[in-house]
Amino acid sequence: MKHINEVYPKHPSPCNCMNIRRAAHAVTQFYDEVLTPSGLTTAQLGLLRHLEVAEHITMSELARIMRIDRTTLSRNMKPLIDSGLITVKPGKDSRTREIMLTQGGKAAVLRGWTLWKEAQKSIEEYMGEADLAKLTQLLSKLEALVP
Repeated sequence: MKHINEVYPKHPSPCNCMNIRRAAHAVTQFYDEVLTPSGLTTAQLGLLRHLEVAEHITMSELARIMRIDRTTLSRNMKPLIDSGLITVKPGKDSRTREIMLTQGGKAAVLRGWTLWKEAQKSIEEYMGEADLAKLTQLLSKLEALVP
């Protein structure tokens, strides 16, 4: 994070939405760079971690707990299915599909999670405990705009 002194502070936009989107993009890009050796993106690791905890879950349930729409979930799942990290099988009825983590997926989560912890620690050190706690509180408040 040595480069930060060269670019901080950036000039904010007068639009709150744009500032939040830019920050979210920067944080995602930072985590993705740290996760590069695992072959996973932040979104993919998050999906795999949810599957690790849930074990067997339908697409609708997974989309709901991840707070994303099913279309986004399907798009994020495709490379994970193609690489053999998750499997999708028919659910208990013909309208549902069940998603499960494969052994390869479990190994990928382990590799990715170790790197994620490094990224997490770097963000915590950069932001500081008090600022990070306040940011988390404010982000939760913003997320509540849409139930």
